[in-house]
Amino acid sequence: MVEQASVVALVTGAGSGIGRASACALARLGAHVVVADRDRPGGQRTVELVGQQGGTAEFQMLDVTDADNVEAVVDGIVCTHGRLDWAHNNAGVFRTAPSFIEMAGADFDLMMDINLKGVFLCMRAELRVMTAQGHGSIVNTSSAAGMIGTPRTPGYSASKHGVLGLTRSAAREYAAKQIRVNAVCPGSVNTPMVTANLVNNPGVLRQIEAMQPGGRLAEPEEIAAAVAYLCSDGASFVSGSALLVAGGAVNK
Repeated sequence: MVEQASVVALVTGAGSGIGRASACALARLGAHVVVADRDRPGGQRTVELVGQQGGTAEFQMLDVTDADNVEAVVDGIVCTHGRLDWAHNNAGVFRTAPSFIEMAGADFDLMMDINLKGVFLCMRAELRVMTAQGHGSIVNTSSAAGMIGTPRTPGYSASKHGVLGLTRSAAREYAAKQIRVNAVCPGSVNTPMVTANLVNNPGVLRQIEAMQPGGRLAEPEEIAAAVAYLCSDGASFVSGSALLVAGGAVNK
């Protein structure tokens, strides 16, 4: 028989970057973390890191664009642990283009499927569980690009604006059920996803560098700290918020 944890958290896209840092941060708050990703080696490495820091975690293969897979993973968490208290819907992709009119349709569709539809599918499954148990906290990863328009990233910006729409809609609908729904909006973060794209797009890199008042990108752990706050009881009256973590690069 599996011992039930007092707090159970799900983090998607937890195989690297912000998701990995978030899994570690939530584990430090005492949560048993379900590390979900399409990247098995990356996810398993995150589980190892959580364990090295004294926490507990497990890996689940997850494609957030597959509704059946999402439902199965969430149902499995409840079957095994009896609860799902926190969820960080973080899985996402980032594609740039030389200009708006040169944005490839396939890249646009990919970002909408993963960044927006993936968050919707995860939220739908999580909200069903949290409604039944009478509490929960969901944090979605949007972006500073979800609060402003950003050149050369029309698909990414549009998908992240959509995440804020999902967040605010659910926050209003589920507040009476003791479920909080918030978004974290990172600026430019030193993650493999971002740096891999910027290497091939020096124009975008120069644009981002010019926007940084502090002269650097954020580290994933700095975003994870905001996620941990939004999940915690310290944010017990915070719902429907878009927490900007951008080092002063965006003021909105």
